[in-house]
Amino acid sequence: MITIGQLAGYVGVSVKTIRVYHDKGLLPEPDRDASGYRRYGANDAIDLIKIRTLAESGVPLARIRDLRSATDEEFQQALREIDDELTDRIRSLRATQGRLRQLATGRLAALPTEVDAHLKRLARWGFTPRWVDLQRDLWILVFATHPDHAITLFHDQAETLADPALRQLFLDYDHAHDLDADDPRLDDLARRIVEATRERYGPDEPPELDATSDIPALIQGTVNASSPAWQRLDTLIRAQLDA
Repeated sequence: MITIGQLAGYVGVSVKTIRVYHDKGLLPEPDRDASGYRRYGANDAIDLIKIRTLAESGVPLARIRDLRSATDEEFQQALREIDDELTDRIRSLRATQGRLRQLATGRLAALPTEVDAHLKRLARWGFTPRWVDLQRDLWILVFATHPDHAITLFHDQAETLADPALRQLFLDYDHAHDLDADDPRLDDLARRIVEATRERYGPDEPPELDATSDIPALIQGTVNASSPAWQRLDTLIRAQLDA
């Protein structure tokens, strides 16, 4: 029989870790000698090695405790599930590593090449740097949260801006940023935007993200927060579309 210190040394864990395993019910308390000290045998060492191996593999302690009483079939099934979970974690970590490398090269977030090209066109068309930066940040948010829908939304906006008349509406929206919130030009701009929207989409709804998503409201809130004029413009547009 060996002491807790000897067991810790042989298995390669700390005495504190063994005590934690006792407290959480993973490793049964051994018999004590006449002096009241714990004494461990070979089976205790084998059990501790199994627990250590599972813990080092990322298995939560609560799950290890359940596995201690599992049948061989249940144990093998649990190991397969854990293996699948680890595969997902590895994939996620590799994606995180890729994003960190992008940060290291000065790229805040990856956007499709066509989106980068579109943002450069915005500057050539006369949109302010403020608008281009805002669009970049918002597209990063959309592509990060809704990758399956983002490209459809982007193509719709790109097609809209390819039309000179519709592009002028967006330019007017951009340049309305510094207007007073009660400027009458906002009423006219809202009317023209609503008319153009109805003409472009007819009775159909414009492409949108998942109806349950909070991202559209978050995006519009970000836009509105940057300018009282933009906030009023949004209110006017919504009121006319709902009328």
